[in-house]
Amino acid sequence: MAREIRTVAIVGAGVIGAGWAARCLHRGIDVVVTDVSADAERGLREVVSNAEPALNQLSLAPRTVKGTLTFTTNLAEAVSKADFVQENAPEREDLKRNLLAEISKHAAHDVIIASSSSGLLPSIIQADCIHPERVLIGHPFNPVYLLPLVEVLGGEKTETKFIEDAMVFYSSIGMKPLKVRKEIEGYISDRLQEALWREALHMVADGVATTDEIDQAVIYGPGLRWAFMGTCLTFHLAGGEQGMRHMLEQFGPALELPWTKLKAPELTDQLIDRMVEGTQEQADGYSIRDLEQLRDNCLVSIMQSLRSFNYASGKVLKEDDERQYEQTSGSTEWTDGDDLSQPLDLHGDKVHPEWVDYNNHMTESRYLQVFGDASDALFRYVGVNAEYHANGNSYYTVETHINNILEVAVHEPLRVTTQLLGLDDKRLHFYHRMYNSKDNSLLATAEQMVLHVDMKAGKACPAKPEILNVLGKILNAHKKLPAPERLSRQMMVPPPKQ
Repeated sequence: MAREIRTVAIVGAGVIGAGWAARCLHRGIDVVVTDVSADAERGLREVVSNAEPALNQLSLAPRTVKGTLTFTTNLAEAVSKADFVQENAPEREDLKRNLLAEISKHAAHDVIIASSSSGLLPSIIQADCIHPERVLIGHPFNPVYLLPLVEVLGGEKTETKFIEDAMVFYSSIGMKPLKVRKEIEGYISDRLQEALWREALHMVADGVATTDEIDQAVIYGPGLRWAFMGTCLTFHLAGGEQGMRHMLEQFGPALELPWTKLKAPELTDQLIDRMVEGTQEQADGYSIRDLEQLRDNCLVSIMQSLRSFNYASGKVLKEDDERQYEQTSGSTEWTDGDDLSQPLDLHGDKVHPEWVDYNNHMTESRYLQVFGDASDALFRYVGVNAEYHANGNSYYTVETHINNILEVAVHEPLRVTTQLLGLDDKRLHFYHRMYNSKDNSLLATAEQMVLHVDMKAGKACPAKPEILNVLGKILNAHKKLPAPERLSRQMMVPPPKQ
């Protein structure tokens, strides 16, 4: 870039402006925010503070020292100090045109002035600016501090070098700049959103669906695919081995049916060729089978992520998991005559894509998750099930020692065995071994002590006799097994030999 970006001026402290401020501050950039109302500072600082936890969780990479935040009602003072200006005034052509002209009087001549406009033409709102060649659109999406997309386009007077520099800057703060190749109202994403929005309003107005039903139709279906594959590549897959061409041949006639309130374009040979060529370029290097696997892995990853928040499709997944646990608990519960001569083999899994770090190996927290799931399998096996929990009793972990032995890569199949080591009426001591279920190599171990608790009273209490009876039988059998090699291993740096 021609100019190093150390200070960004944010003009307008609303939701979008505050989002820009939070993103830049987190990247170590100083931010000067200006607004006509002094009262705007309070909301600005609340948004910035509220964004911090999410920003800290978003990336595993270390961050530089946070930038400093300054607020002023003096527009000239704010933009005169800036290396980059991001304007966020209300979406009114006359207001933005006048404001950008005023900004251009005080910002250095080589400082990019970007507008967060969501649909106005840059040629019009840059018309009165001094040095209009550096004025352009940088259209973000809310919340700006998390969503990476920013649409970038210039007007008739915008020079290419400033568009390129803006895209470099946006990339440097973790965004995905998308260059809009033709100046058009609404740009790309908002035109797509508006089409869906108009149709939603038609359906509500006509009594076809409620707002909740419309949202469900997106959340549990196409919205999941849109999150990682968009519309065109998704429909390319819908065409099977022949891709987009077959999809348009098969479903193209439906575009003429009165399904929507929007007039469909004529499906000319030229349009078909453009759609086919575009999706083929997107799919370059991937077969349909490859893309199907990619799509499926991404869907699983998204739904697993949502599962931890018990929300949308993740809530459905969680509830289904719980039903499956209940349905299969009979086959995994202890029965008299079970072979207890070896450690219990009760839990299996694989390393999911969202479990790995930048080295493509399982992160530390996921080791604990896998061993925790193995502990839950043990509890269900001995009768500590949903009914037992509903009556107010459970086992709580009080100590865990994990030893990582081999690196665990993405998609690696896992198997965990459990050996009981000790038992009294309140405490249970056991040992997990995690294996690669393909080659049976030992990957990690975990030694755990759990305490039986009366959840209503919030204190330890004896386990129920039927639970202790089963655990006692398992322990008696496991006492005959060799003690685990790493049992009660002490973590230390050995002193130097004398």
